[in-house]
Amino acid sequence: MKGDEARPRPAAPYEARPRRDGSLRRVGREALPFLRARTGVVLRLAGWSLLEFAQTFLGGFGVARALDDGFLAGRPLTGLLWLALAAVAVLPAVLAARGVFGRLADLVEPLRDGLVRRAVSRALSGALGRSGDVSTRSLSQVTHQSEIARDGWAGLVLTLRSFVFTAAGAVTGLLALSPALLLIVLPPLLLGAALFIGTLPPMAARQRDYLAADEAYAAHAGRLAASVRDIAAAGAAGRTVAESRTLAGAQLAASRSLARWSAVRVLALAVCGRFPPLLLLLAAPWLLRNGLTPGALVGALTYLTQALAPAVQALMTMLGTAGGRLVVVLDRFTDAPPPPVEDLPPSVRDAAPPPRGTPVAELHEVTFAYGPGAHPVLDRLSLTIGAGEHLAVVGPSGSGKSTLAAVLAGTERPTGGAVRWRGRPVRPADATSVRVLLPQHAYVFSGSLRDNLRYLRPDARDREIAAMVEALGLDALLSRLGSLDAALEPDRLSQGERQLVALGRAYLAAPPLLILDEATSRLDPAAETRAELAFAALPGALVVVAHRLGSARRAGRTLVMDGPRTQCGTPDELLRSCALYRDLAGLWEPEETEEPVGPVGPEGAEGAEASEAERGKERGIRSTPPPSPV
Repeated sequence: MKGDEARPRPAAPYEARPRRDGSLRRVGREALPFLRARTGVVLRLAGWSLLEFAQTFLGGFGVARALDDGFLAGRPLTGLLWLALAAVAVLPAVLAARGVFGRLADLVEPLRDGLVRRAVSRALSGALGRSGDVSTRSLSQVTHQSEIARDGWAGLVLTLRSFVFTAAGAVTGLLALSPALLLIVLPPLLLGAALFIGTLPPMAARQRDYLAADEAYAAHAGRLAASVRDIAAAGAAGRTVAESRTLAGAQLAASRSLARWSAVRVLALAVCGRFPPLLLLLAAPWLLRNGLTPGALVGALTYLTQALAPAVQALMTMLGTAGGRLVVVLDRFTDAPPPPVEDLPPSVRDAAPPPRGTPVAELHEVTFAYGPGAHPVLDRLSLTIGAGEHLAVVGPSGSGKSTLAAVLAGTERPTGGAVRWRGRPVRPADATSVRVLLPQHAYVFSGSLRDNLRYLRPDARDREIAAMVEALGLDALLSRLGSLDAALEPDRLSQGERQLVALGRAYLAAPPLLILDEATSRLDPAAETRAELAFAALPGALVVVAHRLGSARRAGRTLVMDGPRTQCGTPDELLRSCALYRDLAGLWEPEETEEPVGPVGPEGAEGAEASEAERGKERGIRSTPPPSPV
């Protein structure tokens, strides 16, 4: 092995495309539609926050009136009443906090959900579009960065809301006490705010540089840990140490630059929080000589020290820490692929339908192998599946049936040839709107039966669910559970019942292309027949990886697979022309009468599979286990 091959390559920069505009601008372009769609939530938050405005205004104004109209005027009872009014104003603000937190989830959770969808869409695009290339970046975005964005957005909303209404209450109170007070207070506030705002773009850039340097060093360390032996064997230790030192130096430089801008931010906080009270005290003699009352002066100090300065400090601290991270994290989601098709507006999702007569799926000279040196499982296979067609796929174990299902469903990318859905190349964004792939082992989660059945179609109505129950024969399971809202415990379901639940959700989804990869293997022949006939009655195309001859007989066409060799035709044609199909028909005939009636549990299914394998050995049919395609 050459040294250049063993030497870990530096991590590629995070941004794969040029970024001509700033982070704030990119994030802002996507934030505005998000906020416009939730105008009602923002208005309800503002309504609750008006109570904080009243509390802040009465806090300083009540102190001023208590001194001028009460204690300094010799009327202590009046002074106490004004102070009591200022104190009572705190109670509505406590209620406001409860209302604010009740509405906060409506603004925060949709952000996190949207970011997770973007990260998952990015991961699927990488997996399906670049031969299974899924980076740890997507995992970090789903688990860590989306939570950073969620917490940062929640903190920013709370802090910004509090600052706006607290500052409005304080400025209104200062104006009510004396307009001259604003001439003293506003200049340092505006100067500090301008200085702080000026630090936001460079701080965001430094945050992004630091995070990119940290990711590059982490990626380098991961590759290094996996290549220690190769590096030692190739004598590339010196180069590796030099690269590690370079990456560590870049991370250190980024952190130092970030710290320098943080010092400027501290200066901005001091100008906003410390200068206004100091200037007010220095200007107090002049203000008192020009008509300002002692109570108004104390009230102004109350506004500055108890309301305005803490609000400014909290806002700048939030923007300087969580706000900076929030912008950087959100910016890292802006180059994600578009959300899945079901998340797009109907005008976009339904645009440009395929021409009438376009096949649902096409395989053109498709080849697939599980490695560069492996024999192909599929070898230049061409296949066309039209709308409403019923195709069965049969063959001995290990012949590539599940691989074909995965390639047809887009979960495996062919090593040669092309796969097209409705006349277009396979796109990850189209997956859930075009096809549903049901594997042999059905997925059922803890929750209600209704939620499990509506998993692929959340808007399914009860009458549609009832029609599905009747069509597929879920009556017995529904009667045993009691209702659609009964809790479903996966461990208490037989394998056949799990498959019925999965079939039910696929029936409700009614995709253009449904692929059953032995998804009825745990059902008895009668239940399997009922399910396949129900799916065949739907307008979409049905592809069944069959494990019984009955599935092949019910199909319009049957594809016989024996490794790379395939033959397609009607059941009658195959009985005349395909020796393997005749062998399979002879193997399956006795089994059709030996199956029990009703969904089969795990023990019965395993016994049936074992018996099939033994009979296959007796007839000389290859029954080696297939490779895991998914």
